Amino acid sequence: MSGESLARAREILQRLVGFATVSDRSNHALIDYVQGYLEDLGVATWRAPNSAGDKSALMATIGPAVEGGIVLSGHTDVVPVDGQKWSGDPFVLREADGRLYGRGACDMKGFDSVALAMVPEFLAAGLKRPIHILLSYDEETTCLGSRDLIARFGYETPRPALAIVGEPTMMTAADAHKGVATFHTRVTGVEAHSAKPALGANAVAIAADIVSEIGRLARVYEAAELCDPRFDPPYSTLCVGVIHGGTARNILARQCDFQWEFRGLPGVSVAEAAAKVQAFVDQVALPRLTRFVSGPTIETIMDVDVPALAAQADNAAASLALRLTRSNILNAVSYATEAGHFQAAGLPTIVCGPGSIDQAHKPDEFVAISQLAAGLDFMRALAVELAR
Repeated sequence: MSGESLARAREILQRLVGFATVSDRSNHALIDYVQGYLEDLGVATWRAPNSAGDKSALMATIGPAVEGGIVLSGHTDVVPVDGQKWSGDPFVLREADGRLYGRGACDMKGFDSVALAMVPEFLAAGLKRPIHILLSYDEETTCLGSRDLIARFGYETPRPALAIVGEPTMMTAADAHKGVATFHTRVTGVEAHSAKPALGANAVAIAADIVSEIGRLARVYEAAELCDPRFDPPYSTLCVGVIHGGTARNILARQCDFQWEFRGLPGVSVAEAAAKVQAFVDQVALPRLTRFVSGPTIETIMDVDVPALAAQADNAAASLALRLTRSNILNAVSYATEAGHFQAAGLPTIVCGPGSIDQAHKPDEFVAISQLAAGLDFMRALAVELAR
């Protein structure tokens, strides 16, 4: 059965990679395929569409409709391939040297394919507690696509005991990750000839001041007393990733926009980091911007706030994952996942999935076939656990 399941996982992964579910596109073709696959196996499913109606999360339950089951959570969206140099079509799965290449092969359609490939074995296992498969959308942008289904736990579906989020960890268990909050700041000034700076307000210059302050604050968070050696890097980070502004070299820029993020260690306040930036805006940047003219503004909007996954002293999900992986080591990861939402809903949660995050978001992204096999072994052991 193990060889048959691995072949099925590869076949499903080929189908999943073939759906170009970049976050700015619909995922409905993929969800339709998965729903059909599960219903052909006699597994009931239900969907939770987004407000625009162009994306859906999907939930399926294998086993008895009782409390105490396990959620296997994966996302269906992938990051863009624009500007990346791939050796082949990123949306056609390619095998070479024991690896399967394609956008999402690692992050995280590999986990999705393993969970789906195991459904026949789950059905035959005589489960006494259920396995819930949850596939979300928009994880790569907002991490909000799972929340509608999480809200149904204990109401429309029996409340699970814990959750396993299958982001790539090389099948090791991670009980903690950083949170991430993203921001968009717009500086609006007044255009004027660059030879007459007192006639206007240069949005680019002031945006540069704020960006510089964000860089200074980033170094503050590197202080030893704020670090946690479990993480790499061991400190919270601030980063400005995108900036646009101005129309010509000799015009004081009317507008400048930049996007930035804060990745905080568990327990480190996003609000406090944002307040430090805002204090600089209020006390330094805005007075500089309005030095000669009135009316310029600086506005910051938080786009996304993904909670961290905090390590817990008595984490049933961690204990289970350590048994299933036959390990006694728990890791922490610096990327964010949907795990924080499950934890916020009161579910002990762990991150554990096939592949390495080092391969994610890159050209020629891949997952090793051996990692898919390890994922199948993990889920096979999970089925034995839930059949007791």
